[in-house]
Amino acid sequence: MIQVQALTKRYGPHTAVDGLTFTAPPGAVTGFLGPNGAGKSTTMRVIVGLERPTSGTATVDGVRYADLSAPLRSVGTMLDARSVHPGRTAFRHLMAMARTHGIPRSRVEEVIGLAGLESVAERRTGAFSLGMGQRLGIAGALLGDPGTLILDEPVNGLDPDGVLWVRHLVKDLAAEGRTVLLSSHLVHELALCADRVVIIGKGRLLADAALGDPALGAGSLEDAYLQLTAGSVEYRGGAAKGGAR
Repeated sequence: MIQVQALTKRYGPHTAVDGLTFTAPPGAVTGFLGPNGAGKSTTMRVIVGLERPTSGTATVDGVRYADLSAPLRSVGTMLDARSVHPGRTAFRHLMAMARTHGIPRSRVEEVIGLAGLESVAERRTGAFSLGMGQRLGIAGALLGDPGTLILDEPVNGLDPDGVLWVRHLVKDLAAEGRTVLLSSHLVHELALCADRVVIIGKGRLLADAALGDPALGAGSLEDAYLQLTAGSVEYRGGAAKGGAR
C-alpha cells in the first residue's frame, strides 16, 4: 500500500505539491492523473526517496522508502526509462541491478522474457528505440518481484501490441494482490486498466475515487478529468493564426 499524507514539497517560492493526501491500495491499479506541472512526478520522486518532502509523509506499507532493507524487492519503479547507461547491454544493466540485492541470473532472464526483450538482450541500450527502452524499464521494475509498482508513462513509445501488453500486465499484477500506481497522460488508456484514479492539479488533490464512483460524474473518465482540471492547466496552447486546418 502507498500512503501519501499531507504531503507538501516546495522549491524556493514554488509549491510543487500542496498538502496532498491519497492512498493506493493493494489489489488495485491506481491511475495517477494531472496536467503537466501538476506535481505527479514530484510526488512519485518523494515516494521513492529521490526528493525529501517539505512536510508530510509518503510511505510504502507504512515504511519510508529510505528505510526499506531491500528496496527492489519491495518497490519496483520506472520513473525515467532513459536513465540507463547507453554503453551497457540490457542484460548487463539488469544484472548490475540484480547484484545489489542478491537476485539470481535466472530472475534476470525471466524478466527479459516477460518484457519481450530476448532478441535484443545483448544489444547496447544506447541503440534502443523508445519502446524498447520502456520495456527495459518495466523489466527493471519487475526484477525484485515487488509487492508495489510505480510506473510513470509506461506505454509512452510502445506500439499497439506493447500497449496491450502493459494493460494486461498491470491488471494481472493487481489481481495478484500487488499495489500498482500508474501515471499517464493517456486518460482513455487508464480508463481501460485502472480500478481507481487520483487526479491532482497544481499540487492539490482534485479527486480520489474508484472508476464508476458518482464523484467522477456520469460521463467518461476523460470528461471527468477535463472538468476537474479545467482550472489547473498551466500550459495551454492557443489557436494558430488563420484557424486550424
